[in-house]
Amino acid sequence: MSECCKKTERNYEEKKQLLSRINRINGQLDGIKKMIEDDKYCNDILIQIVAAEKSLKSLANLMFENHIYRCIPDDIKSEEIIDELTSLFKRFND
Repeated sequence: MSECCKKTERNYEEKKQLLSRINRINGQLDGIKKMIEDDKYCNDILIQIVAAEKSLKSLANLMFENHIYRCIPDDIKSEEIIDELTSLFKRFND
């Protein structure tokens, strides 16, 4: 679980990049929803679902990389941070 008091400051460019990816993923999900409403072929919908999953995974990888470079270095020796990273690695492998 994340703590209520932790925060990560992001610059304008980083926020823009992350939000752009999220908007693209939302667009993919809206497209999938429309395909279902329009009774499109299952195979075509499944292909779009896989594409959305890959986009979401790409966003997660970017966030994870940013987290390691920005948030971790100052606290790397703390057991709490090691537990946090271990938990993240486990989630990525589920």
